[in-house]
Amino acid sequence: TRLGVAFISYRGFSTGIGDYDLPENAISDILQVSNEAVEKVGKYIEIYKAGQFQSSPGRSIEETLEIEIMSITGHARDESGKIASTYLGLTNPSVIMARSGARAKMLNISEVAGMVGQQSVRGERLNRGYTQRTLPHFQKGDIGANARGFVKSSYKDGLNPIEYFMHSIGGREGLVDIAVRTSRSGYMQRRLINAFEDLKVDEKRRVTDTVG
Repeated sequence: TRLGVAFISYRGFSTGIGDYDLPENAISDILQVSNEAVEKVGKYIEIYKAGQFQSSPGRSIEETLEIEIMSITGHARDESGKIASTYLGLTNPSVIMARSGARAKMLNISEVAGMVGQQSVRGERLNRGYTQRTLPHFQKGDIGANARGFVKSSYKDGLNPIEYFMHSIGGREGLVDIAVRTSRSGYMQRRLINAFEDLKVDEKRRVTDTVG
């Protein structure tokens, strides 16, 4: 530890927004990946609307379609992350932090430099909002990638208003989950304290109550 502190004090280690700069060919590769994902989702939807989509065992056609679309959009985000990490290199300070486990993960780096990807609520694509659509900016019955929370932009480039709204919907689940989990665990601790308040461990390592 002392050697590590001495080395950092001598050499220095810092990170900034410039760590996520990508060359034009990397940006075009990521854009191509996102466009291919949107096109593939569109083809699956066309097959579904034509009544030719096959369901997986134990699932309905709609559930199978949603699973396939989530797989496509998830693969697109993974591929964009691989492209970004390839061009950033192993000597990038942010990559070093993620790979060493000091802070963040490679997923966070791919979201900043590559694309944010599919937003979800309870493991499913966004489907609530207005009648038969998530936002009034889309046609009724639109179940395409963009209409159900697929964010092609990165944090560094910035999200457009629709993507920002979709991201806010997906992020709210995390906030609510943390708030609910904190209150539940706190109440559980309080109940355990009240239940065990008359117990003690004596010098012979026996658990006794007030009666003995």
